[in-house]
Amino acid sequence: MGLKELRDKIDITDSEILSLFLERMEFCKEVADYKKINNMPVFQGGREQEVIDRIKKLTQNPELENGTAALFTTIMDISKILQNRQILSDNREIEYKVPDFENAERIGCQGTSGANSETAAKLIFGDKKPIFYKTFEDVFKAVQSGEAEYGVLPVHNTTAGTVTGTYDLMVKYPVYIVSETDVEINHCLAARNNISLDEIKKVYSHPQALAQCYDFLTGNHLKTSEYSNTALAAEKVSKSDENIAAICSVECAEKMGLCILAENIADCSVNRTKFICIAKDIQASENADVISVMLKIPHTEGSLYRLLTKFYVNGMNLIRLENRPIKDGSFDAWFYLDFNGSLKDPSVKALIRDLEENLEYFRVLGTFRKN
Repeated sequence: MGLKELRDKIDITDSEILSLFLERMEFCKEVADYKKINNMPVFQGGREQEVIDRIKKLTQNPELENGTAALFTTIMDISKILQNRQILSDNREIEYKVPDFENAERIGCQGTSGANSETAAKLIFGDKKPIFYKTFEDVFKAVQSGEAEYGVLPVHNTTAGTVTGTYDLMVKYPVYIVSETDVEINHCLAARNNISLDEIKKVYSHPQALAQCYDFLTGNHLKTSEYSNTALAAEKVSKSDENIAAICSVECAEKMGLCILAENIADCSVNRTKFICIAKDIQASENADVISVMLKIPHTEGSLYRLLTKFYVNGMNLIRLENRPIKDGSFDAWFYLDFNGSLKDPSVKALIRDLEENLEYFRVLGTFRKN
């Protein structure tokens, strides 16, 4: 038999598989109607495992057992999404509060005047003066308590990667992301006196800034010390009589009255940091097109594959996927995902319900317009 004949037979078989798949999905819709009338959950773990076990036995080829299990697991995941859409079709639309950045009065940032967080806050709130807090956690506390209406914090840098402290605090505090913005970071080395590089005893800055300027620092054999914020590091240098320096923005150095010893010292010429704006309650602007979630997946075979398949089946583009340790002595991890979509979209609502039903932990972190 020639290659063309074999391919023709495969095409015929594929058509038969497609026909049976569509027939199965029609039965699933009837199952969804039954569950809706009888107020039953879509996910029923025992039934799912029963199907997989039966399929494996019917396979009669040990080499294909995992393949058929993956195939039917995917089919059942598609079925659950379809059933959730059916069940949620008559639900009333949820109305979300719209962010009111124009009238906000209490905006929290970490650091001091001249910090990049202040620049990010100005991009969102205009010329409103933010309230400065000592730590990232203080900003989260202020937002959760209502002391601040919004908080602005860094989450990712194009050179040094994730700002892990922000993500870890998202686990601890039930706040929501309502906006994001990017800031061009132009690091400089600044000191109180116009001294030479070999006279500098130590360079202070935030760990992210030190990481972003690694090549410059190591190339000049400069010792470093981590500080809570670039602007606070500059403030420390401005009040010290020692031969120390700070990595901060040019604007911050000028504001603190420091001498700029070197500019544009980041490893990459294009160095940007993404900032998020958080609020106590979930808020959604009319043009919000990104949803951020966090979740935990089980230590079972194919769990990550199944998770990603759900997004693919719904035609949703994953923008970001990161993980952070849970910090409970285990090797488990939180997963953070951003994907394109609207909370009012039936497909998104079906996906969220599916994840809530099937995962040990799932939480919507917020929705916002992609910058």
